[in-house]
Amino acid sequence: MLQALLAAAVVTSAIFTIILLNLPSQYRGQNSERTSIQNGPGSQSASSVDVQILVLGDIGRSPRMQYHATSIAKHGGYVQLIGYCDSTPNPDVTTNPRISIIPLHSSPMAWQTSHKLLFLFYAPLKVLFQIWSLCIVLGYRTKPSKWMLIQSPPAIPTLAIAQIICFLRHTRLIIDWHNFGYSILALKLGSSHPMVQTSKWYEHMFSQGATAHFAVTNAMARVLRDEFHLHRAASLGAVLPLSEASDPILSGKTRLLVSSTSWTPDEDFSILLKALCIYTTKALTTHPHLPEILAIITGKGPQKAAYVSRIEQLETEGVLEMTRIRTAWLSIQDYATLLASADLGVSLHTSSSGVDLPMKVVDMFGAGLPVVGWDQFEAWPELVTEGVNGKGFSSVEGLVEHLIEMFGDDGAGLAKLKEGALQESRKRWDDEWDAVAGKLLELT
Repeated sequence: MLQALLAAAVVTSAIFTIILLNLPSQYRGQNSERTSIQNGPGSQSASSVDVQILVLGDIGRSPRMQYHATSIAKHGGYVQLIGYCDSTPNPDVTTNPRISIIPLHSSPMAWQTSHKLLFLFYAPLKVLFQIWSLCIVLGYRTKPSKWMLIQSPPAIPTLAIAQIICFLRHTRLIIDWHNFGYSILALKLGSSHPMVQTSKWYEHMFSQGATAHFAVTNAMARVLRDEFHLHRAASLGAVLPLSEASDPILSGKTRLLVSSTSWTPDEDFSILLKALCIYTTKALTTHPHLPEILAIITGKGPQKAAYVSRIEQLETEGVLEMTRIRTAWLSIQDYATLLASADLGVSLHTSSSGVDLPMKVVDMFGAGLPVVGWDQFEAWPELVTEGVNGKGFSSVEGLVEHLIEMFGDDGAGLAKLKEGALQESRKRWDDEWDAVAGKLLELT
């Protein structure tokens, strides 16, 4: 008996020792070697600030997180930008010596599905794969840092893994909230589904240990404070610095309409299709002065194929005679040029939570492009001033009225909104970032 206990103690001790020896390395202050190279022996500066930025998504399609990275580097910090590399990031990121891109491996394509029953089967497998990938990258493939800034959603498994890694590596955690994961999940499963309720509890539970929180709207910051009891939540929803000028690509009788989407259930593009059909009817009958419309819709996602098929059917039926609809998948540079060249932007974002920000509108204002959009959610007035830089609608008929008003007169209405959008484009990301994030990270 004694020998068995002794053997068990030895095995337990050996296992415990192995675990301790293989724990991730800890952050112990500035990288003295790098600091001495940058500033000379004995000097101190913000260049010692190291930040990991985690995007459980495509880095190239995450402009906000890329601008976090360039802002940190601009102020002398070092960034490890972690995420999927499905598309090319902004050149300001890829060419900056202070920014390192650490790729994550994607889960198998066979696990991507919009089918409700298959989603319930594949979702746990995808989460397990992501847990393993995050643990390896955050704990072992990257150097320990003073700060970790993560994007949420996706919250599962990002929040839990980030909390654990930050605890083990003595790193401070910041969560940049773009929406709430449980509200997006509710679009697929319904708000009363047990997985949705569990997801809501999970986000509340695993957000408590973060040092600070950023939110894309004031309304979202209020929800974080009042419902999640996260008192260090600040709004950071500035306009992103996209291109502000480009040679016009269309002129004369054709107007260029632009929209961007991830082709998910929280954007009902049948609204735009129905509105363009009605616009065509009016242009051919009661409103012959209306110009043709070229509508370009950018992005990719699970519902794209179904909508493309519907568009082809409508074109075959001849109900889109005055409009042409094209879909595209563009680089960041081409997307910025397209926005700067367009006449009007359209947002069909309905907001699953009611308090997140339609980032496409932020992009459009960054390019000085006026917007018409679905306005039936709380955060809409934070971004769009009615009749100044854009207009809201709550029905197909409302969108049609805006299109006729903007494109059917002498151009005065559209010109007024254009001026308002250009004013929005002058609000710089750097100004708000320096005051909120830069101050927190001790870079400004």
